[in-house]
Amino acid sequence: MSHIHIPDGVLPIWLVVIGWIATAVILYLCIRRVRNVQLGRKIPLIGIVSAIMIVGMTLEIVPIAYHINMSVIAGIVLGPALGFISVFIVDLMIAMFGHGGFTVVGLNTLVVGTEAVIGFYLFHALLGLLSSSKTSAGLSAALATMLSLIISTSLMIGIVYVSQVNPQKILHVDKESFIGKVFSLGPHRENEKHEMQDKKIDIETFAKTVLFFGVFGWILEAVITGFVIRYVSRVRPDLILSEVT
Repeated sequence: MSHIHIPDGVLPIWLVVIGWIATAVILYLCIRRVRNVQLGRKIPLIGIVSAIMIVGMTLEIVPIAYHINMSVIAGIVLGPALGFISVFIVDLMIAMFGHGGFTVVGLNTLVVGTEAVIGFYLFHALLGLLSSSKTSAGLSAALATMLSLIISTSLMIGIVYVSQVNPQKILHVDKESFIGKVFSLGPHRENEKHEMQDKKIDIETFAKTVLFFGVFGWILEAVITGFVIRYVSRVRPDLILSEVT
């Protein structure tokens, strides 16, 4: 839900440029951070985690039109720096499949990368608080995922607001779908539905719709992430408790 599904030529050029510059700066810092890290065993993990993210991001959960990012898993397993790099690779690749334009890759990397970075730090903070629990790893990962998705979705809504694009170009749905009908009518009266065609965005309706349907996706992704990290913590605890990168 936090991934921005906007084709090229829709967002204002100044916003696209800011997204790319910010992403380039963060990528530079991430690369510098991992320069002295032994990447021999991390590179295969980057490939595996990135592949998992691509699958999740390209499969739509109907009728809520939600895509599972799996970005928090990337952050926990790879670390914040490599996790952000992995997110950039994934966003670049799915843009080739038409899952958002190339110009939006910078902004999408910032949004989804936020999930990976914040998810990593929240996971370890919660893990310290819940260390006495047998399910601490899974529960910490699930809670970190929920909080990270709330933050990244809020960031996405903020980007949509400042861009002033038509909300229906953001929601990856058509007018005939269930969520499309709910969004088009929403709290508006039926004789006002033509307002959604206006250039100006109704940010309140958009935010309420995204957050309402997003809750169901967040819970699902949190549960999946919790089970995955709990399993990894049992069979390969070194993958989630290794050095911070």
